[in-house]
Amino acid sequence: MKFKVRKEEVQDQVDMSPLIDMVFILLIFFMVTTTFVKDMQVDLNRPGASSAEISSDKSIRVTLDSSKKIYFDGQEVELWALQGLLRNTLKTSDSKDVLVITDSSVSAQSLIDVIDQIRLAGAENVGVATEQQQG
Repeated sequence: MKFKVRKEEVQDQVDMSPLIDMVFILLIFFMVTTTFVKDMQVDLNRPGASSAEISSDKSIRVTLDSSKKIYFDGQEVELWALQGLLRNTLKTSDSKDVLVITDSSVSAQSLIDVIDQIRLAGAENVGVATEQQQG
């Protein structure tokens, strides 16, 4: 008696369900752990100047609002702490330029105090953001 050996063709298949589940779990993980960058939400009425020029995007920005609050890197800082924070930032930064964005109602003395701290921190160029005026 001869036995016939049946050869069944077995097709290898990969079950994609666990892979898809893992991709969705990773997607949810990255969506939950991602931090979003917020722009400064300080309402400023910038002063005007007819000699205004476009500033570099690489310059470090310090904001001084109408209530004399100072913002650096999105956080409110005190005047006495500004020099130390800027010194640390300028050590690691490629650009040594600092742009002060201020409100037009800020007193000259407050602006000078901020610029003085910036220069003492080691900034090479300090500018004040203005709006272009006709004239």
